[in-house]
Amino acid sequence: MSDSIVVRKTYKYRLYRCDKKDRKLRHQLFVASTVWNHFIALQRRYYRLTGKYIALQAMNRHILKLRKTKQFALWRDLHSQVCQDVCRRVDDAYQRFFKGLTKGRPKFRKANKYRSYTFPQSGYKVAGATVTIDGVKYKFVKHSEIGGQIKTLTIKRDSVGRLWLVFSVVEELQIEQASTGKSGGFDFGLKSFLTDDEGRSYSHPQFFAQSIRKTKRLHRQWSRKVEGSQRQKRAQRAVAMHSSEVANKRRDFHFKLAHQLCAEYRVLYFEDLNLQGMKALWGRKVSDLGFANFLSILEWVAFKRGKQVIKIDRFAPTTKVCSGCGQIHDLSLRDRTLVCACGLTINRDHNAAINIKRSGASLRYQSERKTKVRLRSRVDGRSPRL
Repeated sequence: MSDSIVVRKTYKYRLYRCDKKDRKLRHQLFVASTVWNHFIALQRRYYRLTGKYIALQAMNRHILKLRKTKQFALWRDLHSQVCQDVCRRVDDAYQRFFKGLTKGRPKFRKANKYRSYTFPQSGYKVAGATVTIDGVKYKFVKHSEIGGQIKTLTIKRDSVGRLWLVFSVVEELQIEQASTGKSGGFDFGLKSFLTDDEGRSYSHPQFFAQSIRKTKRLHRQWSRKVEGSQRQKRAQRAVAMHSSEVANKRRDFHFKLAHQLCAEYRVLYFEDLNLQGMKALWGRKVSDLGFANFLSILEWVAFKRGKQVIKIDRFAPTTKVCSGCGQIHDLSLRDRTLVCACGLTINRDHNAAINIKRSGASLRYQSERKTKVRLRSRVDGRSPRL
């Protein structure tokens, strides 16, 4: 049994390198950075003079007028909708700042660090493995077919300097509804990446730790180069390329593990951890494991395969509570085994995974019960009693 659902997906393809053609796209990135910096300066000056904020509609009208003047003739090298999309990005950055989601107000960006620009509706044509932008055809590595209607196209430059095409697509997915299968609880740890409620451990290769010697060597070579020289740029690109390789290996491992778990389990229970606090205590090892990225990947894979991922509260007692009798023990981080008076001797991660599964199952049962009561009350016309 399967259900169809319409989702928004992204397809990312790398452009074939062609210095003559790439120069135009990099020039457009430079123009987009000038638009960004202009409106950041305009917002700051307008607020300093009036104490008010320029709305998005006013910025869109203003940029269309400026494009017609000689002073801002450079902006004509960029599609009008792309210019307006940069204004939308400025507005989104300020809205996040107003809501307290960022530490400081939006900042100016250097041209070589401005990463992308987007065509919201028009300005490009896609035919096979070729995209046409401003009359110029660019070939890209089409490793998979685009399975829906293209809504936007983003030209992106990564830290290495490579150019990518990112298509945002509206696509209909067939979601398999898994009616049978077992559930499992999983505990995240630094000794072993995951430990399930059956006592099995899933280790993490720790790709950054494996390549730490090469990383240090590349950084030393980079720091010894003359500031602004071509050798420094090459050394910087080598560092960025190495970091990209490590990130790709980690991402590949996360996807493979996510598919492995979803093939075995129907419902997966995890603990919502304070990863920022863990990074403050244990540093780069937590970042190397990438548990937050793994959870986001697992949720997407589980969604496509009709499985379910449930997170329990981070403050729920899982590690120090005996899974056999419920007695609370005083364990330090060095204590790897829980020994209880009830006779249970168990690994602390295995014990936590059992408690996570029980807590998650209880949370899922309560949620389903509330949903059924609400649906029944709508049919009967009575107020729900929970």
